[in-house]
Amino acid sequence: MKKLTSSQVRQMFLDFFKEHGHMVLKSASLIPQDDPTLLWINSGVATMKKYFDGSVVPKNHRITSSQKSIRTNDIENVGKTARHQTFFEMLGNFSVGDYFKEEVIPWAWEFLTSDKWLGLDPDKLYVTVYPKDTDAYRLWHEVVGLPESHIVQLEDNFWDIGEGPCGPDSEIFYDRGQENNDVAEDDPENFPGGENARYLEIWNIVFSQYNHLANGKYVDQPHKNIDTGMGLERVVSVIQDAPTNFETDLFMPIIKQTEKLSDGKQYNKVAEDDVAFKIIADHVRAVSFAIADGALPSNSGRGYVLRRLIRRADLNGKRLGIKGAFLYKLVGVVGEIMKSHYPEVVDQQAFVEKVIKNEEDRFQETLSSGLNLLDSLISDAKSAKATKLSGKDAFKLFDTYGFPYELTFEAAQDAGLAVDKEEFDAEMKAQKDRARKARGNLQSMGSQDITLMNIKDESVFEYHQLQEDHAKLLDIVVDDKLVDQVNGEQATLIFDKTPFYAERGGQVADHGEIFNQAGELVAHVIDVQHAPNDQNLHFVELVLPMQKGEEYVLKVDEQRRRGLKHNHTATHLLHAALRQVLGTHTHQAGSLVEPDYLRFDFTSLEPMTKREIATVERLVNEKIWAEIPVKTTITDQETGLKMGALALFGEKYHEKVRVVQINDFSIEFCGGTHCENTDQIGMLKIVSESAIGAGMRRIVAVTGQQAYEYAVKHDEILKEIQDEVKATKVDDIQNKVVALEDALREEQKTVEQLKSQINQAKASDLTDDIKDINGLKVIAKIVDVDGMNDLRELSDNWKTQNLSDVLILGTTVAGKANMLISLNDKAIKAGHKAGDLIKIAAPIFGGGGGGRPNMAQAGGKNPAGLAKALETVLNEL
Repeated sequence: MKKLTSSQVRQMFLDFFKEHGHMVLKSASLIPQDDPTLLWINSGVATMKKYFDGSVVPKNHRITSSQKSIRTNDIENVGKTARHQTFFEMLGNFSVGDYFKEEVIPWAWEFLTSDKWLGLDPDKLYVTVYPKDTDAYRLWHEVVGLPESHIVQLEDNFWDIGEGPCGPDSEIFYDRGQENNDVAEDDPENFPGGENARYLEIWNIVFSQYNHLANGKYVDQPHKNIDTGMGLERVVSVIQDAPTNFETDLFMPIIKQTEKLSDGKQYNKVAEDDVAFKIIADHVRAVSFAIADGALPSNSGRGYVLRRLIRRADLNGKRLGIKGAFLYKLVGVVGEIMKSHYPEVVDQQAFVEKVIKNEEDRFQETLSSGLNLLDSLISDAKSAKATKLSGKDAFKLFDTYGFPYELTFEAAQDAGLAVDKEEFDAEMKAQKDRARKARGNLQSMGSQDITLMNIKDESVFEYHQLQEDHAKLLDIVVDDKLVDQVNGEQATLIFDKTPFYAERGGQVADHGEIFNQAGELVAHVIDVQHAPNDQNLHFVELVLPMQKGEEYVLKVDEQRRRGLKHNHTATHLLHAALRQVLGTHTHQAGSLVEPDYLRFDFTSLEPMTKREIATVERLVNEKIWAEIPVKTTITDQETGLKMGALALFGEKYHEKVRVVQINDFSIEFCGGTHCENTDQIGMLKIVSESAIGAGMRRIVAVTGQQAYEYAVKHDEILKEIQDEVKATKVDDIQNKVVALEDALREEQKTVEQLKSQINQAKASDLTDDIKDINGLKVIAKIVDVDGMNDLRELSDNWKTQNLSDVLILGTTVAGKANMLISLNDKAIKAGHKAGDLIKIAAPIFGGGGGGRPNMAQAGGKNPAGLAKALETVLNEL
C-alpha cells in the first residue's frame, strides 16, 4: 500500500475527477447560506442542493469537491469510538443529470485500486448494494470484476430523506482484518455493512434516480444524479494503517502538542486519558474552522454548539491536568495541518485564538459556580436521603455551565449517588426539538422544476442599459407551463436580451415597464429572478396580451436603478472601511441593497464604539468625495484573486467573474450594478448599528438624497431641543443639557433625603403593634410607601433598631402588590426561612419571589390578596 499524507490523498481525489472532466469546487463555508433546514454544512451534497433540485443548472454538470463539514447530533460519542468526529472532510464527486452508474462505479474502483491513484488491495474491498438494484450488482460483478462473495445485498442501501431526490446506494468497505475487529469471527454482525470494526466503510455512492413525492409515491427523476461521499479521515486511516482516525496525520500533531501542555500525560497509555486527547483534538478542529467561517460562541444555534465544544474540550483538558485556558494554543497546529487546502485558519489565526481564549476565560469564571452548584445538589440529595440526582438538575449543569453528563455522573457516583439519565435524555431531546422547530419545517431538498430546467434559450443581461428597444420574447411560463401567448393577469417571461437586473448578491431586482413596438404599455415588471439556467426571469403583471417571438421595448425604472447602484457601491466602500477599522477578520454575513437604503450584516464579538462608527462613516465619505472611478473588469476567478479581489461570504462564482475595483481600497467579485464614480453616491450616513444575534451586528445606512433628508430631519429635531432648553445657539445645547441634569440630580437628592426622613418616622410607627407568636416578636403590616425600595429601607431601619424578630411588610403601588419578609438570628434558629415563607405568601397575591433565609421579597398582580398573605405567614410561624 502506498504511504500518503492526508494532503496528498485529498489532492489525488480532486485530480482524479478533474481528469474525468469534473469542475473542482472550493469548499463552501461551514455556515449554510439560504438554507434554514441546516445548522451547519454537514456533507458535500449539502452544498449541491440547488443543482440537484433544479433551482440552478451548473455550467459544468460534473463537479468534485473536498467539503469541510460539521455534525453535532452525537457529540457525546466523540473520543469514545474510532470514527466519530464533529468536524470532518467529505470528498465527493457529483453528476447533475450527466453520467450515472455505468461511469461512476468503474471510476470508484479505478481510484481505489489503480497504482496511479490509491493502490488499495482489491481483495480487501467489499461493496453493498440495494437488492432491487440489479444494475449496480451487474456493474460491480461483470464490469469491475468483483467476485460475488464481495458483494452484499442490503435493504438499508436506499438513500431517502423524505420529499425530494432519493435512490439506491452502494457502499464500499475496506477489510481491516479480524485482528482489528470488536466482534467474534462467528458473530452475525461480522460482515461488510454490519456493526463491527473490521469492515470500514470508506465510500458511499448514491444513485439519485427517484423523486419522493409528498403523497409517499416514488417517481423517476427527470434528470438522474450521482452523489458520492468519501470521508477523508477514514480513508487516510486505512492508508496510514492507523487503528482509528485519530492516529493519522490529521490529528496526531494536535495530540502531541496537547501532551506538552498536559501534566505529564501521554497518549496511548491510559484509556480515559486517550478519550480526553481525542475530544480536544476533534473539538479544536471544529471550533477553529467554524470561527474562521464567521461563527461565534453564544447561547443559541451555532454559537451554542461552539460554546459547548470549547467547554467540553476545556473540561477534558482539566482531566489531563491542564490549568486554565489552553485550547487557543492549539489553533496554530490546526492551521499548519490544513493550510495546503484550507488557508483560512492560518490567515485568521490571531482572531480565532482571541475568540477561543475569551470563551475559555469566560468558562473558567462559570466553572467554579457550576462546581459549587453540583456540590450543593449532591449535599441536598444526601440530606433528603435521595439515591440519585434529578435529570433536570444534571441538564441544567450541562446547559448553563457546560458540564457534560459524564462529569455530573462521575461526581455523583463518587458521592454514592446515581443520576436520572432518562430524565436528562428527555430534557436533551426537548431542547433539540425546540432547535429543529426554530429552524423551520422546510424540506431539506426541493423537487426539480422540469419546465424551467428545460429552458436553455440564451438570455443576455445588458449591464449598462436602462432600455432595450428590440427584446425578443423567447419563453412564456404560466402556471408552470410553456405557452405561446398570454392573456391573463400574470406571467413569467424570458427575453433574448434584457436591461432588467435579476436579484442576486443582496441587490434587489429592477422594476419597470414593457411596451410593444407601437408604444403601448403591455406589462409591469414587478420582480426579476434567475432561472435554473441563469436566464433573467421577469415576473410581470399584464396590461395587454403578449406573444412569443414578438419584439418588445423593455424600460427599467431609472430612479430605482440609480438608488440601487449608488447603495451597492456604497456597500462595497462600507465593507472595506469596516475591515480597515475593525480588522480583516470581519466577515460579511449578509447584505441587502434597496433603492432607498442599504443594510450590511457582519460578524463582531462586541458592539462598535461611537468612535469606530464615526471613523467608518468618515472613511467611506472620504472615498466618495475623492471622486474615485469605479472600474469593472471581466476575468476568470484565478486572475481576480491575484488582483486581490475579495470573494464574498457564501457566494458562488461562474468561470467568468466581474471584479469591481475602487482604487486599491475595495476590490470584490460582484455581479451587481454600480456607479461609474464614487462621487455619484453624494454622501453616506450610518443610521444604526445594532445586534441581530450573538456575534452578529447590522449596519443600516442611507446615501444621496436619503442621507440629506436624514440630516435635515435630525437638524430639525436638534433645533426643537435648542428651543426647549433655551440655548442661544446649537453649540450651547450640550452645556444646557448638562446644567439641567445637574439641577435635576440635586432635586432628586433632596427628594431622597425627605423620603428617608419619612421612612424613619414610619419605622418608629412599626412598634405600634408587635405580636408575640410562639416566643417570637412579630411586626406584620401593610404600609403606605412607594414600592420595594422603600420596603427595603424600612427593613434596614428595623434591623438597625432591633425592633422585633420577624418583619412582614406589604404595600400596593400602581395596582401591583409587593411583600418583604425579614428575620433575625433568633427567628432563623427557630427553624424559619424568609425565602420559604415568601414562597407560601406570594401565590396568594398573584406573584412569585424568593430570597435568603434572613430576607426575601416578592411582587404580584393582586393587591387584594396581601392581607390574606400576611395572615397566612403569621399562621406558619
